[in-house]
Amino acid sequence: MEGLLTRCRALPALATCSHQLSQYAPQRFHHCAPGRGKRLMLSRMFQPQKLREDQVLSLEGRSGDLTCKSQRLMLQMGLIHPASPGCYHLLPYTVRAMEKLVRVIDQEMQTIGGQKVNMPSLSPAELWRATKRWDSMGRELLRLRDRHGKDYCLGPTHEEAITALVASQKTLSYKQLPFLLYQVTRKFRDEPRPRFGLLRGREFYMKDMYTFDSSPEAAQLTYSLVCDAYSSLFNRLGLRCIKVQADVGSIGGMVSHEFQLPVDVGEDRLVVCPSCHFSANMETLDSSRTNCPACQGPLTETKGIEVGHTFYLGTKYSSIFNAQFINVHGKPSLAEMGCYGLGVTRILAAAIEVLSTEDCVRWPGLLAPYQVCLIPPKKGSKEEAAAELAGDLYNHITEAVPQLQGEVLLDDRTHLTIGNRLKDANKLGYPFVIIAAKRALDDPAHFEVWCQNTGEVVFLTREGVLELLSQVQVV
Repeated sequence: MEGLLTRCRALPALATCSHQLSQYAPQRFHHCAPGRGKRLMLSRMFQPQKLREDQVLSLEGRSGDLTCKSQRLMLQMGLIHPASPGCYHLLPYTVRAMEKLVRVIDQEMQTIGGQKVNMPSLSPAELWRATKRWDSMGRELLRLRDRHGKDYCLGPTHEEAITALVASQKTLSYKQLPFLLYQVTRKFRDEPRPRFGLLRGREFYMKDMYTFDSSPEAAQLTYSLVCDAYSSLFNRLGLRCIKVQADVGSIGGMVSHEFQLPVDVGEDRLVVCPSCHFSANMETLDSSRTNCPACQGPLTETKGIEVGHTFYLGTKYSSIFNAQFINVHGKPSLAEMGCYGLGVTRILAAAIEVLSTEDCVRWPGLLAPYQVCLIPPKKGSKEEAAAELAGDLYNHITEAVPQLQGEVLLDDRTHLTIGNRLKDANKLGYPFVIIAAKRALDDPAHFEVWCQNTGEVVFLTREGVLELLSQVQVV
């Protein structure tokens, strides 16, 4: 991955202050200081019981299925919980990270002119029959019938729906194009064998964009624009994605590329030419081919997880639904289309797969559910007097570093030792863990700061902590 960043963090869930005390935490950590914002307390988070590996296996079914690091970590750390084969509860930590990812996606899509829409998951069968995909999609399509005997499917993709929508607008002008319409929504595919947690499920979140242009040349420019936006997105996340030549599959069209995250657990076989940077999914080449079709140099093979896919569709769908616009000559003309997908939940799981250690979750920096975890001393310990300093530091961070409001978590489980709470924080991967211990009682007070990205541990005054955290980027 392009920059296998160690920028990773952990996911706890959102909680607010309450005048009702936790059974574990001292009163001063649950009441808000006058004029202060509410503090986020770890003891109030929804954190399901951590699962042992044998428990995970019984929940997931076949023991051979739990062969993926991200799946194991996300289950054990309470990030997801199995609901049925291929379907998961996304727990508060994961939802928080996913919302951040969606914000980054929104920024990139809207920078190139994307307009956000929201289409129904329930799609009428007649749309799919018009494109013949009601039959060609086979058993992967989740079908159902309502009480009136009308057939529907739960949309795995929305080419039919968006094209019918645009076709219903009868007075479009070439001056209004291009349209770049996108959504982030649940998708459904009846996978024959869902596995690897969020990497291959039956229900998942996806960003899908559909573009409408006035000419093939304009459509090609839009295609390049969206591909560049995808590259920008993955660069911001610190994930090295390879853009590879791909098969058009059931979507169809004339040109297709995948954005692949190279990793051993990946199910796609990729070839890359080190000499000319040609890259392709093996399914697009003769399986016996060992030399590059562009420069004849040797090809290197690797595996990857597909996290994005782009298609230039031409008029495949616009011709079926008669999606037209009035061209410069005043004549009706068919729109040239493209479609572009990003696997939102898959990106989260793939990032964990690539960036995490065997025992500890690591996140792309921008997606860390919380940026800072503050650990006060154990109740009854020699350093307990530093607890007040920890609370004061929490207030100073949230006031002096505005972008970190809502990003600082206080581990108020003071019945546990600092060491045990530090171990939990390391497993969850907060970018910064700040400990108020013995040196916090010095004059001036020094706090122990663990920088999870770099593995550094430093002792900083309050001013030093604020200066360090002022550089943190959030979305």
